[in-house]
Amino acid sequence: MVFQPEDRPLPTGLVPETPPAEPAPLRDAATVVLLRDSAAGLEVFLQRRAQGMPFAGGMTAFPGGGIDQRDADVSVAWTGPDAAWWAERFGCAPELARALVCAAVRETFEESGVLLAGPDPTTVVGDTGRYRDARAALVARDLSLAEFLADEGLVLRADLLRPWSNWVTPEREPRRYDTRFFLAAMPDGQRADAVTTEAADAYWATPRRALADFRLGRCHLLPPTRVTLAEIAECGGLAAALSAERTLDKVTPKLIKRAGRWHAVLPGEPGYEEAT
Repeated sequence: MVFQPEDRPLPTGLVPETPPAEPAPLRDAATVVLLRDSAAGLEVFLQRRAQGMPFAGGMTAFPGGGIDQRDADVSVAWTGPDAAWWAERFGCAPELARALVCAAVRETFEESGVLLAGPDPTTVVGDTGRYRDARAALVARDLSLAEFLADEGLVLRADLLRPWSNWVTPEREPRRYDTRFFLAAMPDGQRADAVTTEAADAYWATPRRALADFRLGRCHLLPPTRVTLAEIAECGGLAAALSAERTLDKVTPKLIKRAGRWHAVLPGEPGYEEAT
């Protein structure tokens, strides 16, 4: 995998000046890149995270979050590639792979209102407004994904997701995630929104526009988001993105200080071996 270097400092305060005595434990997480074809070309759904969020506050990112232990519930009604297939792609145990797929579906619904599920293995729900109360209960952890799907007679559509990449937070940061990135096409009839306390804004943009905004200082992108946008920009369209063949090696950025500001460096970039 080839990365394009982008020598821009990270936002002030994102990286602690005093490193932890020991690296923080990694938490498994899932992120979903929602895509759609539009008159402007292939677009992605982005959210500007609320400034007060404990991780990546103020950054522009895709919907996603950490695994809930209940995401591994084997009672989830499921169609599409099974847990063993996902485990092979992500290089993990099937139990974790199941939890990652469920977390991807749950977090996408919680944060954007987009639900990758349907009443049977061949359909997807339309307007998700009818599930407003369940969405709030999922956010509050009063309801598990398995309970929600069972109550509504829905089937998780694992076949609508595509594995894309695997990023690990640098060791110096106080909160660390082992995040698997998925792609998914925006379902017909649904609407992605910003009805979440975790986002201050949400919008659709072409990857090239989002990257231009980053270069002009209009938004802040962490390396996984920036690289993912650059990769998707090369796909040209929705079908090409969803059919792309991917090698999912773990990618761990490192941090280096230049002129008093922290910068992220990626494997293969100058300074990576010397960075922390």
